Amino acid sequence: MTSFVIKPALLRCVVRTGRFISEHRTKKPLCSHRSYATHGDDKVPKIYTKTGDKGFSSTFTGERRPKEDHVFEALGNTDELSSAIGLAREFCLDKGHTFTYQLDKIQCILQDVGSNIATPQSSARESHIKRTKFTAQPIADLETWIDTFTGELPPLTNFILPSGGKSSAALHLARTVCRRAERSVAPIVRSGEADPDVAKFLNRLSDYLFTVARYAAMKEGSEEKIYKRPE
Repeated sequence: MTSFVIKPALLRCVVRTGRFISEHRTKKPLCSHRSYATHGDDKVPKIYTKTGDKGFSSTFTGERRPKEDHVFEALGNTDELSSAIGLAREFCLDKGHTFTYQLDKIQCILQDVGSNIATPQSSARESHIKRTKFTAQPIADLETWIDTFTGELPPLTNFILPSGGKSSAALHLARTVCRRAERSVAPIVRSGEADPDVAKFLNRLSDYLFTVARYAAMKEGSEEKIYKRPE
């Protein structure tokens, strides 16, 4: 997990598509000790760079690609996923749920996911790969959290619809965005341009979001809608 502070020139593709690199500045990073800060330069970068005005953006490795490239599609979906989780987190905070720290960590990890996607392995130097390598530890953490929540939940015997209160419904919405992000990342991983653990993380994250949505509904005493075949 990573706290990012990068000059726009170093990773404009992510600044323009996700805006989660240059803007994530915290005194005490939630995510990791690793930092991409450019030391000795306190100049505040502008939000707009104008480099994408002609429909092209740059990967972290410096490649110029059309904005509809699969890399930027995946970055956009990952950014949308983080935003959806952020919205769900606000509802969960309002209800006093104790798992919101997990959502914080997940949003930070999604920044690492984006960095890995933005670094095509075919054009990456060793320094790029070292900075953006994604490990399997976040996957293990998700599995631990899923198992803990599942142990407290009643068995799932029916198909349920997104429901169960605002917290639960928002988490279900984040789950569907996660599935889309996973679909857009899958071909990038298959082509060897991103770490396989990125796809595994997104796959496990959708399971986590489903489980924690049910957990939120249970804790709030909100009824989940059960699927019934229309007559």
